[in-house]
Order: sequence, then C-alpha cells, then structure tokens
Amino acid sequence: MNDTPESTKQSWWRRLSSGLKRTSSSLGTAMADLVTKRKLDRAMLDDIEDVLLRADLGTEVAARIAAAVGVGRYDKSISAEDVKTVVATEVEKVLAPVAKPLVIDETKKPFVILVVGVNGSGKTTTIGKLASKFAGEGRKVMLAAGDTFRAAAIEQLKVWGERAKSPVIAGAQGSDSASLAFNALSAARDGTFDVLLVDTAGRLQNKAELMNELEKVVRVIRKVDDSAPHAVLLVLDATVGQNALSQVEAFHRTANVTGLAMTKLDGTARGGILVALAEKYKLPVHFIGVGEGIDDLAPFTARDFANAIAGIE
Repeated sequence: MNDTPESTKQSWWRRLSSGLKRTSSSLGTAMADLVTKRKLDRAMLDDIEDVLLRADLGTEVAARIAAAVGVGRYDKSISAEDVKTVVATEVEKVLAPVAKPLVIDETKKPFVILVVGVNGSGKTTTIGKLASKFAGEGRKVMLAAGDTFRAAAIEQLKVWGERAKSPVIAGAQGSDSASLAFNALSAARDGTFDVLLVDTAGRLQNKAELMNELEKVVRVIRKVDDSAPHAVLLVLDATVGQNALSQVEAFHRTANVTGLAMTKLDGTARGGILVALAEKYKLPVHFIGVGEGIDDLAPFTARDFANAIAGIE
C-alpha cells in the first residue's frame, strides 16, 4: 500500500515531535514547575527567560517570548499550556521568514550544490539523502566525493550513490579536492546531469586551511561555470548548541552560504539553537533531520517545528 501524502506528513510529524521531545520536555517540565507555584510576576518572567535560554533559543528570542507571556497576565495564575502557546507563536514568527525550500533552477545544467560543514555534522549522509530525494523526483544526479581527506567519507558517498543509482566521481584519498570538483562538474555538464552535489572536507589542521581549501574549490568550479555553485548548503549538527553560531559565521564568510540543513535534532535538548540561528543570520533553512533513515531529512516548516519545540501535540 502506498503512503498517501497525508499519512507521510503524519509520520514525519510524529518523527519530528518525538525527535524534539528532549527539547520540548525539558522546556515543558521547567515551565510547569514555574507556573504552578505562584502568580505571574517579574521574577517568574525572568525564570521563564532563563529556561528558554537553556534551550539555546538565544537572548533576543528568549526575552521576546518572556515579554509576550507577561502581556495582560500580571498577578494572574497562568498555565503551562498558556506559556507553550506563546512559545509556539513567537518561535513561528522567527522561523516563518527563513523556512524556504531549496529550489532547483532548471535552467542551470547541472545545478551545482556545494555542501559544507565540519566533520561529524552529518554532511555526507545529508548529501546521500538529498541524492535519493532528487533522484526520486526523476532528476539525473551526480555526486562528487570532495572530502578527499577521509577515506571513510569517500566510501560512504559511494554507498549512497549506489542507493540513489547515481554516479559518484571520486579520487584517491589525499587527492586535490578542487581538481576533483572541476572534473566532476565537467563530467556532469557533458552528461547533461540535472544536479551535482559536491561534498567538501570538514576538518583540516586549522580553520584557515579549511577555509582556503573551500575558497579554492569555489574558484575552480567557477572556471567551468561562472554562475556556480548555485547553492551552498551548510550542514549543522544540532547537538553542538551554541557552537553552531560560530560555524555559520565562519562558513558564511568563506563560502557564501545560501541555506542551512540541521541534523540530529533527535539527539539533543538544544533544538532551540535553530531559532537562535534564524534570528541572528536570517539564512534560509531548507532541511531538518531527525534520524539516520533515508526519509529522515525533510523540508523545514516553521509551524510544525514551533509546535514541536513547544511540546504542542
């Protein structure tokens, strides 16, 4: 039996809700403890703000939610459900402007997506899932194993390529990633591929070296197609919390990031970091991941995420 779009959406919502359970339950428990004990006053709002900060929602958003909770409720009893509703509403306001799908421009052949991020962020797995998604939409996809420093990354990408029935351009471990990207783009162009997904190294000896490597990859890609890369997707691991902010800063400066994918939201109580990122950088959030499965990467929707983080079923 085929899944209907509605049942697929339901099962994704269940995965998202349970994936964000660690964030929503730590928020919900703390809120319930606060609001059952006394009427709303300034001290309680400060406590609510602290709870939101601990979930990594960021100072601006935490302050705004606390202020919104206070409107018209001073010296009154307030329920945890009231607070959840305000949290969901305010979080959705922050996320709605950045919840944008990754649009493949059909006039670009191939549409080049450069995928960047630190090792361990789920970068290679995300590329594999995207390859399966695009191939499933009937697009002709090629993968480039540009993380030439890690043999495991090259092998992993080959496995994903087989699953997605998409060719993988790979070199020997330690080979030049920029020339590999050049060869892959030339091959994808000659073969009239629709999408080229390029993996990149996530860790060299220091940050400067990593960023120089990325700049070189971008320069070389532009020798083949001066409009490429058409998208630069930064993959972030939600479990790193506040470190995600400095990662966005560094990669955005070097590779001109056009959108974000956040993985491992099911492994952390710090899912709020996505809200802090949206507030600070306003970069489009294209995908979120809540698991290892091939279908566990989905387009990002603001309302679903806001409700899940607030623990609204």
